[in-house]
Amino acid sequence: MKVKLVYIEDTLGKEWNTYFSDCKDVEIIKGDITLQKSDAIVSPANSFGFMDGSLDYVLSERFGWHLQENLQKQIYDSDEGELLVGQTITLETGDSEVPYLISAPTMRVPMNFNIATSVNPYLAMKAILIACKKHAKIASVSIPGLCTGCGRMPYHIAAKQMFLAYEEIILGKKRIFKEFGDAQRFQYELNENGLIWHH
Repeated sequence: MKVKLVYIEDTLGKEWNTYFSDCKDVEIIKGDITLQKSDAIVSPANSFGFMDGSLDYVLSERFGWHLQENLQKQIYDSDEGELLVGQTITLETGDSEVPYLISAPTMRVPMNFNIATSVNPYLAMKAILIACKKHAKIASVSIPGLCTGCGRMPYHIAAKQMFLAYEEIILGKKRIFKEFGDAQRFQYELNENGLIWHH
């Protein structure tokens, strides 16, 4: 599985390099994610399939607004009636250079309230990588910063969460929690901002 982490902000690229530098199947690229050739591209969306803002708007312009319609119909027809953070839907784009789009919500609705203290990038990254592993025709994927735009999560926290998810799903380093305290400590490790209330 080839993972392309695509950034515009240099700080995000630097943080990704801190965590992913030893991962031979991860390429960290500065540039326009819509110009990367890969089997799939990630839309860091919301739970209701709105693709008319930020990066999603650019993706809709690039691949066509029918994607938003298709996505929203699939979400509406689902049992939940929404696509939860930690779930994905994979759509065909009809584009030969990037045949699939993976919608992976990083927030329930477009907002920045409480996103920076969440573990949403970790959950979304796990779901993205699982979707790729399970799809016979996806061997490469382009992924933007998760929660770093509208969500305003600090780059170093988002990068760490994305790496910890990669460790589990791609490198097979599943975590075993023998007691509740272990799971709680890992939650703190995922997002140090979540410790603010603890001081």
